[in-house]
Amino acid sequence: MGLFDGKKGLVLGVANDRSIAWAIAEQIMAEGGQCGFTHLPDRPDDERKKNRRRVEKCIDGHAAAKFLVPLNVEDDDQIRSVMETAREELGGLDFLLHSIAFADRADLQRDTIETSREGFKMAMDVSVYSLIAVCNAAREVLNDSAAVACMTYFGGEKCVPGYNVMGICKAALEATTRYLAYDLGPRGIRVNALSAGPLKTLAGTAAGVGEMLHLYEHMAPLGRNVNHEEVGRSGMFLLSDLSQGITGEVLHVDGGYNAMGSPGRLLDLLAARA
Repeated sequence: MGLFDGKKGLVLGVANDRSIAWAIAEQIMAEGGQCGFTHLPDRPDDERKKNRRRVEKCIDGHAAAKFLVPLNVEDDDQIRSVMETAREELGGLDFLLHSIAFADRADLQRDTIETSREGFKMAMDVSVYSLIAVCNAAREVLNDSAAVACMTYFGGEKCVPGYNVMGICKAALEATTRYLAYDLGPRGIRVNALSAGPLKTLAGTAAGVGEMLHLYEHMAPLGRNVNHEEVGRSGMFLLSDLSQGITGEVLHVDGGYNAMGSPGRLLDLLAARA
C-alpha cells in the first residue's frame, strides 16, 4: 500500500525530466498518487510544441498521469481553466505542487540594484503572486486537509550574489507561504515551502548553479550535494499525510548548508592549497 493510494493532485511547473517538480511527481506516482500536469504555453509559431513535448516525454507510460494542459500563471482565466480541468478529471485535489518561477535573464545577469522596473514586476508576478492566484482559484477544488507545497531557495534568506532579483522573489514567496498557511489553516490545508540545494535544472542553469555545486560540496556538513531523488522524496513528504502537523514552514534539503555560519571545511581546503 502506497502513501498516496487514492490521492489525487496537481503538479505545476514541470519543464523536463530534470525538473524538481518531476522528481517529486515521480515519487508521488510511485506511491500510488494520480497527477494532473501543466506545461509552459508554446508560442503560436512553435510548430514543434517544445514545451509540451518535453513534459509529454516525462509522463509517457505513466498511467497515473491523468492530463497535461498549458498554463500561463499571468492569466487568471487560464488558471481557472486548469482548476476546472482538475475538477473534471480528478475531482477534489489532495495535493498541489507549485514549482514556478521566472526572471528575465538580463536582470539575473546584472547587479540587483540595476534590476529593471518591468523585470521586477514580472519576476514577482510569475514567481510569487502566482502562488496566491493558484491557491485562490483552487480553494473550491482542494479537499479539506489537502497539502500545498512550493519551491524556494536559500537565496531568499541570505544574499547569494548572482541570484539577485530572484532572491528577493523567494523571500516574498516564503512570506506568502506563511500567510496562505494561515488563511487555509481552518480547513486543515497546509502550505509549506521546500528549499533545495543546487541541482542541475533549467532554472538552476540560468542562476549559475555550476559554481554553487562546488561551494555546497565543500561547505555543507554532509560534504556533498543533494540529488534529485532526495529532494523528490522530501517534496513527497510535505505533500503526504506524514506531514499533517506541519504548515507555514520552509524545509531545507541542502545537506545542511543553511546551518553553517562559517565556510567550515572549505577553510581547510583553502589552507591546504595556500
